[in-house]
Amino acid sequence: MTPAKEQELAPISDEQLLRAASAFEAILVKQIEIKEKMGHDLKAAIRVGMIVLGLIAISLLILLLSLSAQINRISDIVNYMNQNFTTVTHQMRKVSAAVDSMEKRVALLDDMKNQTAVMHQHMGIITRDMQTMQSNMSGINQHVAVVQKNVDHIASAITHMNNQVQYMGHDMNYMAEPARTLQKIMPIP
Repeated sequence: MTPAKEQELAPISDEQLLRAASAFEAILVKQIEIKEKMGHDLKAAIRVGMIVLGLIAISLLILLLSLSAQINRISDIVNYMNQNFTTVTHQMRKVSAAVDSMEKRVALLDDMKNQTAVMHQHMGIITRDMQTMQSNMSGINQHVAVVQKNVDHIASAITHMNNQVQYMGHDMNYMAEPARTLQKIMPIP
């Protein structure tokens, strides 16, 4: 062997071994610290994500409760309108009966020469029927006004509900912003 090869194969001193071991240990400690930090960061990201998901779930629950309340109110208004339509139908039957009664009494007027006295009596009845019909028409007008008011109320409730849904969408976008920022910082595959 040549002297250069003997130097290459020379035994490593204890000091060199200690330096190599301490450098290796420092590298291992650094890697462990990095893994621990990444583990803590991942746990924190998962916690933030769970909180954001919880907030989204709560906001969806609030939205569902709001929609449920609106639907119940609309159902009550529709039921009330159905009652008004029933009343209008009943009053229309009364008007129809009054018109039929008027037709019968007008038919009796053919014999005017012999029944002028009867005609005056029947005209009084016709007048009362007309008053009844006018009273019934006033009732119908009132119910139609109530129906119009209820329709306006439904339109207002739907507009309010639409605004609430838009506010909830805005709130959800606002609440999701930290999660999007976190996704930019630490993308999750």
